Amino acid sequence: MTTEIRVPQLPESVADATLVAWRKQPGEAASRDENLADLETDKVVLEVPAPAAGVVKEWKVQPGATVKSGDLLAIYEEGTKGAAASAPAAPVASASAAAAKASDPKLSPAVRRVVEETKVDPASVTGTGRDGRLTKADVISAASAPKAAAPATVAPSGPRAEQRVPMTRLRARIAERLVQAQHTAALLTTFNEVDLTAVTELRARHKDRFEKEHGVKLGFMSFFVKASIEALRKFPVMNAAVEGNDVIYHEFYDIGVAVSTDRGLVVPVLRNAENLGFAQIEKQIVEYGTRARAGSLALEDLQGGTFTITNGGVFGSLLSTPIVNAPQSAILGMHKIQERPVVVNGQIVVRPMMYLAVSYDHRIIDGREAVQFLVAIKDCLEDPGRMLLGL
Repeated sequence: MTTEIRVPQLPESVADATLVAWRKQPGEAASRDENLADLETDKVVLEVPAPAAGVVKEWKVQPGATVKSGDLLAIYEEGTKGAAASAPAAPVASASAAAAKASDPKLSPAVRRVVEETKVDPASVTGTGRDGRLTKADVISAASAPKAAAPATVAPSGPRAEQRVPMTRLRARIAERLVQAQHTAALLTTFNEVDLTAVTELRARHKDRFEKEHGVKLGFMSFFVKASIEALRKFPVMNAAVEGNDVIYHEFYDIGVAVSTDRGLVVPVLRNAENLGFAQIEKQIVEYGTRARAGSLALEDLQGGTFTITNGGVFGSLLSTPIVNAPQSAILGMHKIQERPVVVNGQIVVRPMMYLAVSYDHRIIDGREAVQFLVAIKDCLEDPGRMLLGL
């Protein structure tokens, strides 16, 4: 039976998508629910599943095309066993090999796309990602590496090369939103520093039992999420949003946690974080991070959010001014923990210190509130018992 493969219904907030890559060639068999193609929106990568076991007969859309909900993607023959792929031969053997290697399930959608565009053989590139996986930067660097040339054509100063790679839809959307935030909101950043001695000692004392009991490591992020919620309770405007001439005060705490991926920064949301325990927060963050790097986050995971936390410290950042994630009104920036000499009770001691930054929309948040909000977070982290006692 012949079936039309069409673009699935896109979420209401997404107008169109880009066909990043076909995962099945014409004539190639697929099993039920196996991914036929990757569709990239400005938020997530969607998969197009096979409706039943069968064979892709014909592509109707080429990679790189923009499609909308319901558009015809391919003709599919259900119940037919596949023959050798009948797609047109690649112009050169190396390009064909690279395309085959690009189907490696260990490659993220973003990396596969760059592999296909640059015709780089993934097997010839050393990955710098987690567990030796290839990153987009690895492929681009390999594609940009100078190629061997005849001696007569080499300039005295050495070879020069560049590689033009189009932005992914996600990167383009990030750029659009950041510029929009700076043009719309009156952004300002205030700073403080926090002594993490108490948190560090608490983690060291309980981390083994915590991991044994809950099956997840006790990180720093859960402390910062909890401390942020306590501070947001005291200063509700930091959890608010501007809508026209109105201020929307949220009476719940959906905390966005920024996660860096090969495709760009995404911000999955911890829903009703005020009702989550430390273990639940840590588990959700680990799950979001894993799914984000695999490109399998759902659109619902990224929507909403009343306040955001971003941690540049994992990359070694000592200080930064994060940009508010519109339409939210504030964002907390965490940074590198660094041992520094500080004065405590008149004595110079070495403590694990972190600079904190909160960027905020000055249209509705005054400096006094922003500073006191950051001090409230500092107080909770320097004396974690406050979070248990609600002080």
